[in-house]
Formats: sequence, C-alpha cells, structure tokens
Amino acid sequence: MSRLWPFAVAFVALLAAPLMLKPRSVDPDLGAATDPVRRVIIVTPHNEQIRHEFSLAFRDWHERHHGEPVEVVWSTPGGTVEIRRALTSAWESRLRQGRPVGGDADLVFGGGSYEFDTLKRPVRVVVDGQERSETILQPLVLPEGVVRGCYATGELAGQRLYDPDGWWYGVALSTFGMVWNQDLLDRLGVPSPTRWQDLANARLRGWLAMVNPAQSGSVLTAFESIVQRVGWLEGMAILRRAAANARTFAPSSTRGPIDVASGDAAMAVSIDFYGRFQAQVIADAARARGERPVRDRVQFVAPRGESAVDPDPIAVLRNPPHPEMAARFVAFCLSPDAQRLWQLRAGEPGGPRRFELRRMPVMRSLYAAEGDRFIDAVDPFADASPPAHADPAMRPFIPILFNAMAMDCHEPMREAWARIAAHPAFPAGVAGTVTARDVQDPQLRTWLERFDAWPEVETPEGPRSLADRANLPSIRDGWLKGGWKDAGLWDPQQKPADAMRARCAAFFKDNYLWIVRQADGGPGG
Repeated sequence: MSRLWPFAVAFVALLAAPLMLKPRSVDPDLGAATDPVRRVIIVTPHNEQIRHEFSLAFRDWHERHHGEPVEVVWSTPGGTVEIRRALTSAWESRLRQGRPVGGDADLVFGGGSYEFDTLKRPVRVVVDGQERSETILQPLVLPEGVVRGCYATGELAGQRLYDPDGWWYGVALSTFGMVWNQDLLDRLGVPSPTRWQDLANARLRGWLAMVNPAQSGSVLTAFESIVQRVGWLEGMAILRRAAANARTFAPSSTRGPIDVASGDAAMAVSIDFYGRFQAQVIADAARARGERPVRDRVQFVAPRGESAVDPDPIAVLRNPPHPEMAARFVAFCLSPDAQRLWQLRAGEPGGPRRFELRRMPVMRSLYAAEGDRFIDAVDPFADASPPAHADPAMRPFIPILFNAMAMDCHEPMREAWARIAAHPAFPAGVAGTVTARDVQDPQLRTWLERFDAWPEVETPEGPRSLADRANLPSIRDGWLKGGWKDAGLWDPQQKPADAMRARCAAFFKDNYLWIVRQADGGPGG
C-alpha cells in the first residue's frame, strides 16, 4: 500500500468535513442559516476575506440570474502546493484501489497558472503491470460570449489568461514585489526598495523574511519572475544574498507580510495582494486610533518592468458532485459582478461589503470603464511586458538550488555573508548586488567568487555546470524528468531531485566554510 494512502484519506475527510459539520451561520452578512437545494464545494488557498465576499456576491448573483438560493462550501487544506500534492495523492490512492476519482468537491480556486497546468496532466499509477491514469481537472467549455467578454485577446505580455481547451480560467491577476516596514528601514539606513536588487543590501542582514519556494507556488513564481527579468546568474545572486539576509524561512507566502507588519522583519518578497492587504490593515488600525501618519508604515511595491503578471485560475475538478453549480460559479467569476470585487472599496456600489481585496481584475474592459474607482492605480494591461529571459527550464531548479544553497546550510551561509559584508573593502554604500566584478581588493574578490560559485552536475557526457543556462534543459530532462534514470548517476533509492539537492548543498557549504576560515585566519586562511 502506498505510504501516501493515509494522507489521501485525511485529505478526502477534510473535503467532506464542511458538509458533515456545517454550523449554523452567525455571520450577519450571511443571515440565518438555510438548507438550499443548490450547493457548490470549492477547494481553495484563498483567505477568509476573499471567501467571504465571493460567497455573498455569488449568492446574490445566483438569485438574480437563476431565482434560487445557493450555498458556497469552502475547503481550505493549505497553500497551493499543498493542495496540488494532496489532490495528486488522493487520485493515486483511488486509482490504485480501482475506485472513481473525484466526487468530493466541485472546484479548485486559487494559485498560479503553472500549478493548474500541472493539475491538468494525468496522474498515473501502475497496478499489476497495468497503467491507470486520470486527470485531476476536467475541461469546462463556457459560452463564447462569457469568455470573450472577460478576456478580449486572452493574453497579457505573452502570458495566457485562460486555457484554450477550458482546463482553467484566470479570475484575477497577480504580480510580485516587496513589502516593507518603513520604520525599520529608516532605522537600518536602507532606502525604500524599488527593484529586486534591493533584497541583496547587506544592511538587511537578519531582517528579511523569506519563504521556501518548495512549499509555496506563489513564491516560486515570484523567484522565477526575478530570474526571468534580470537573468539566471544575476537573479540567483539576488536570491542567494536575500537568503543570506534572511532571519526566517516560512512555509507559506502569507507569513512574510505579517512579519513585516509586526516588526519582526523589515522586508519580504510578497504577492501583490498580500502586501497591499497587510499595508491596509496597518493603515486602517492607525486611523482607528485617531492617528494621521504622514506616510504608511507598511508599504508594497512591484518593481516596475521587473515583475511578471500571472493569472489566478479556477478550474473544475474531475467528477464534481454539483457540475451545474460548478459551471455557474466559474461564469460568475468571469462576470463584471465578480471582477469589481477585486478593486472597488468596501461599501461602494458593486464593491465588496466588508473587506477590500486589493487584487487586479482579469477583465480588461473594466480598467478603462471603471479604473477611476479602483483602490490601486494599477493597469497591468498598460504596464506589463514580456520577460527578457523567459526560459521554462529555470523554474524546476529554483527550489532545488534555493534549498541547497540556503535552507540546508543557512548558518554557514550567514556567517560567510557576514564576513564578506564586514571586509574593509566591501562597498557598504552600494544598495544593489555586490559581486566579485564590483570590487578591486583581491581577497574580497576571491571570497565573492567562492560565495557565488556554482556546482557541476554529472551527466552521461561528463559534468556540466548549473551556472550555464544552456545546460539547464538537458539536465532537467535527464535528472528531473527521468531521461538518465538508467545511467547510474544517482542512488536509485533516492529521488533524483533529492540527490541533486544533497550534492549541491555539500558544494555550497564547503565554499561558505572556506570563506569563514579565510576570514578568521584558520586552516587555509
């Protein structure tokens, strides 16, 4: 029996829990509890504010368009990556048992386009020598008028806004940037950030809140946008210094903005609406106390020209228990009634009732027609541009290398970075990414070269460096997609990604410790 089977059972139980244990409503906005005939069950990583406003708005929309009550039942098992893994485990378990997949929930709502492209691929298991497979999602074909009315061209800066075969539909747009605590930056002598390179400022040592990209799909996409915008080596140098500046590594993308707001961190990488929402919470609390600050203590910025825009999709799960209601909820999400919720102020006509969601609508026409009513002066359709270094081969290496160079040897990394920053020749006044090419002192240059060194990976043709982006596609296909599984390059008892991570971590750790020994005058110093 698969070791994932208990996890899959627990996940299915979690999906069923809202139905078996549904309490009476105490939310004044929702009113008295009812037992409507219609229901839709949605798995989501979205926060309570989004769930609250979309439940209310869908109820009203459904009454107007279909003349009957409806209930939205939410299941929140975790973040996007956790949801994908849990769904995959549940599908594998049922396929092995020969049972039908799905049937517990109707929709999955929230996450990046990459995750949903992954969810549409078949889950495969082998039982008694026979392969069984099924997709987690199933396509939904919406009326052409609904799709065209929401998306117009269907693309933004080269990024698809919905799947042309109906596997998923983008509901909102996300971009990525930095959220910061201005009081702490002032104390540290660090200017307000405007570009990704500002994460590398050595004065932020111990004051960055970082997230493990292996656990958060949105943070992985944020990191990917960095390397796609500034380049592979430059982007990974930024991430390496940001990790060296980090005081914590959280498993969830929501943690960073909270730490910044509480004063536990000065800056964090953040998805746009988490950063803006946390900034608004702090500003609203100050106003409630009668304060009139001249500036917001918590602020967010998406680096202009350096941040990717990604759709936040919704999709139908295979064998939904309420297929008609699933299709209606998706159609609602693409309507002006739902799209206005993302950017209008609470209490305005057509806006949310209680919570301001601070997200970017995916409906292009809304920016021209109602953009003057938006909370945030943003227009991704006017500002977004294709990335200069787009390469899908980079993404799968980011969580492996980030974990190897930072998570698995963070203390040696921090110690090496502290020695570098304390070197008399280190240009402390430089706010960007200081590398070996930026210094003249031969000792410091050598330290920085070792700090930024890249490991090689064994291939059937010999070792190849991960520093060369041209090597990434073949290494990805050979190591991570199984092309070299019979070449004896790693222990067959290990997952190839784990084997690569362990080897890279040993390489990085040796280099960090070498710098520390050099700085402290130890062996080899």
